[in-house]
Amino acid sequence: MMASERLKFLNGMRITAIVWLGVVLVLVGCQVNKQSGTREGYTANTRSEASIGILGDTSNVDTETESGFIVMGGGPDVDEAMKWMIERSGGGDFVIVRATGTDAYNPYIDGLGEVNSVETLKIDTYSLALDSSVAETIYEAEAIFMAGGDQSDYVDLWMGTNVGDAINYLINEKKVPVGGTSAGAAIMGGFGFSAMKGTITSEEALQNPYHENIMFYKDDFLDISELKNTIVDQHYIERNRQGRHITFMASLAYENPKTVRGIGVDEETAVAINAEGKARVLGKSKALFLEEVNPNIDPEVFEFNVPLTWNNNGKAVHGYEISSRTDDQLQFDLVDWRPLADENAFFYYVKEGALLRSDE
Repeated sequence: MMASERLKFLNGMRITAIVWLGVVLVLVGCQVNKQSGTREGYTANTRSEASIGILGDTSNVDTETESGFIVMGGGPDVDEAMKWMIERSGGGDFVIVRATGTDAYNPYIDGLGEVNSVETLKIDTYSLALDSSVAETIYEAEAIFMAGGDQSDYVDLWMGTNVGDAINYLINEKKVPVGGTSAGAAIMGGFGFSAMKGTITSEEALQNPYHENIMFYKDDFLDISELKNTIVDQHYIERNRQGRHITFMASLAYENPKTVRGIGVDEETAVAINAEGKARVLGKSKALFLEEVNPNIDPEVFEFNVPLTWNNNGKAVHGYEISSRTDDQLQFDLVDWRPLADENAFFYYVKEGALLRSDE
């Protein structure tokens, strides 16, 4: 069974539970007020079972927020990126969501700027992801950050649930800053490596593009228009993930007529994307912005247990390597997919399982 089919099957098995939960929510009057961004029939001071810690005022506030996205590459967090989110939250309620770990983000974020509260939700079961009180905490947030861990937990536990709906509400209706690091960043793309059967190295992926661990979700998790048709990878240079990222793009290109894009982010580095889809790179290193050159040309060799070849005359994927800056200069336009400042342009291509790179 293909990865996308398996995920659809898993979600199908859960439809009955979701329908019954929807009936209960209607009966208790917990319906979204799309105009005000609040929910009727809910007491704001109620803490959900998923809450593992809160700092600040437990009563809800409504602040003026500004949309934006932080895609962080893992490792030590980028203070500047978190401050960017706090500023766009208007000092409201900042919520961390995760499936493993502690509430260590609470004092960290509280110490970076003025917020009404910081709360961590550990959503580690499917029932918690369906719990209305957990979703309520997310609906009332003015900023949300998805911590690192294992993205298979997020895909398996959160996709198609109240939690997933609440995060998408924040993205597209309430328009608050949304961020993620490591696994939390990986799920922000319209296309995503699900890791449902474990991780995979660049060498393994390049040698067998049909490897059983290569499984994706496609446009059915988080709905971020700036990251449509885009697959995010992280811990980029530290874990030598360029080869697997290009293989992921080749696989998606082989199955999909849309132009496939990718963003690869180093550790201790973040891409900050504003409401207009323009980005700059923060932190210590760099980010790569990748785009399939010709969606009408499939990879030349894409077979089970055969090394990948995706050549296209040495121009399979066009890339821009953009380093972080200390000023506020915008560096990349994700809407038009073009650089706005100095960059290093190049091409990636693959011959018999070997990833190659040439300057533009």
